[in-house]
Amino acid sequence: MTTERTLRAEGVTLGYGDRTIVESLTLDVPPGRVTTIVGANACGKSTLLKAMARLLSPARGEVLLDGKAIHRLPTKQVARILGLLPQSPLAPDGIAVSDLVSRGRHPHQGALSRWTRADDEAVARALDATDTTHLADRHVDELSGGQRQRVWIAMALAQETDILLLDEPTTFLDISHQIDVLDLLTDLNRHRGTTVVMVLHDLNLAARYADHLVAMSAGRVIAAGDPGDVLTEDTVREVFGLDSRVVPDPLTGRPMVIPLGRHHTVSETTPVVR
Repeated sequence: MTTERTLRAEGVTLGYGDRTIVESLTLDVPPGRVTTIVGANACGKSTLLKAMARLLSPARGEVLLDGKAIHRLPTKQVARILGLLPQSPLAPDGIAVSDLVSRGRHPHQGALSRWTRADDEAVARALDATDTTHLADRHVDELSGGQRQRVWIAMALAQETDILLLDEPTTFLDISHQIDVLDLLTDLNRHRGTTVVMVLHDLNLAARYADHLVAMSAGRVIAAGDPGDVLTEDTVREVFGLDSRVVPDPLTGRPMVIPLGRHHTVSETTPVVR
């Protein structure tokens, strides 16, 4: 595992058919760090992640993996370096959890290579890390939404890539399991040096877990950097059209967003992060 892998979107314009979603966007992913991307619905977060995972070709610009255009690299080579957990993935009908997680090992299999003990151990580690070992023999379509999400994350972990992209990995999870998943990804980053890039909707969890925070609006990067510099009242207003108070998280000191509304206000004495 290396923390030196680089991933960069350079002047990319992305869309579907005649509809442009992201235009002339440049973004560097800090290697060996946890990056979270936030923004309103339909701002281009998932579209950008698809391009960075080689699932969507830019109309203009390039995505560079280790300085090379990712769309020109062999598929299996990319899959050994970079993994993706998409939003709402679909499993084949009737597949068992252990079989689905084992598919994460496919990039490591050659045309004539056999399944090895190392593959077994990688799958076992992924199941254990996501607390899904007891589900190994169950069919995926029998599981709850939260259980399925953890199984998909296990498959991504079994791939053992240097870079892991996740589109809303806490979807369908209650708050306890959201924290479990984010702690798991933090452990993966700290212990193995995996570069993690994830799209999150919860601003406070994004700020708490990110080393590097990216705020997007209308297909553009509005701000990127340390969460304390990015997550301000002005940024929240520009990105979400929402008035808020941003105060220090009492546990971490990171910025914490308190949304305002017609029925809730904050005292003028409340400390503010600007």
